[in-house]
Amino acid sequence: MNQILRDDPAVDAVFAASGLMAVGAMRALRAAGRRVPEDVAIIGFDDGPAAVNAEPQLSTVRQPFPEMGREMARMMLRLVAGEGPVAPVVLPTELVLRDTTA
Repeated sequence: MNQILRDDPAVDAVFAASGLMAVGAMRALRAAGRRVPEDVAIIGFDDGPAAVNAEPQLSTVRQPFPEMGREMARMMLRLVAGEGPVAPVVLPTELVLRDTTA
C-alpha cells in the first residue's frame, strides 16, 4: 500500500487479494492520513475473520469455504481411486458490502 501511495497518491480504491492484506492496506492508509472509506474504498477477498474484526468492517468477496472443501475432497478421492483427471470446478462468490466502501 505504501508503494501504491507513492506511485499514485490520488488512489481512491483498493482491491486486496485477501482480508489480511486489506487490513494491512487500511493501516498504511491511516498512517498516511487517508480515511477509509471517505478517501479510499477497500474491498478484500475471502471474508475470513479479519473482514468482520477490522475497524471499519471490511467489504469483501466471500468465498464458499465449506463447498470448496467438499469439492477438493471429492476431487482427491477421485484421483486416489484412479478415476482419471478431474474437471475444474468454479464455485459462486458473493460481494459483501460493509463499511469500507462508500
